[in-house]
Amino acid sequence: MTDELVHYALADAVATITLDSPHNRNALSRQLVTELFERLERAGADPDVKVVLLRQEGRVFCSGADLSEATTVGMAEGARRIVELQRLIVTMDKPVVVRVSGAVRAGGIGIVAAAIISLTVHARMTPRAASLTTLGGETFSGTQAAAYGLVTTAVPGAQLDDAVATVCAQLATGAAQGLRESKRILNADLVRRIDAQGDEMAELSARLFASDAAREAMTAFLNRKK
Repeated sequence: MTDELVHYALADAVATITLDSPHNRNALSRQLVTELFERLERAGADPDVKVVLLRQEGRVFCSGADLSEATTVGMAEGARRIVELQRLIVTMDKPVVVRVSGAVRAGGIGIVAAAIISLTVHARMTPRAASLTTLGGETFSGTQAAAYGLVTTAVPGAQLDDAVATVCAQLATGAAQGLRESKRILNADLVRRIDAQGDEMAELSARLFASDAAREAMTAFLNRKK
């Protein structure tokens, strides 16, 4: 498929899933989310896969919701699918490593935290950091993300590939049963949070995206990009 937005490759027990939608900075469009689901499920069902690596092409890991779709067809279904996507990442039997080498916004941060948005992000971050970033809305660096508890570690760009390869190789030495059961134990509280609040947060997200204020802001942003 020449027009696919999510690529899949397998080597050394690591399934690499690559977001490649440059026209909208890897936004969570219906096509990208559908393909990402398929690739994750494929990796989950393959006994040759021990570790899943999620990465991006381009300078942006993920820019969040696809605003062009949000302004035309709404976010009701999209918000539910994003919650389901986060749950899939959290509940997969195999560890998911996320390699971030560019900007991450909104729903993209939810994917990073899982490996709507507040379901996974707030569960990972310290309460003070969650309050600061949610209410303040400022950008923050990879080093700050690690300090906030959002990511495991931050390294200089030149060292990123080596660091990711080391983590994936270490995980791939584990037994499938051990990886599966350990991940279930580690994520049990987060899964309960998603199951208890997922529908409510998806409905809230859709309602906020549909508000006049949000539509005005999204339209202005999209017009600025043209």
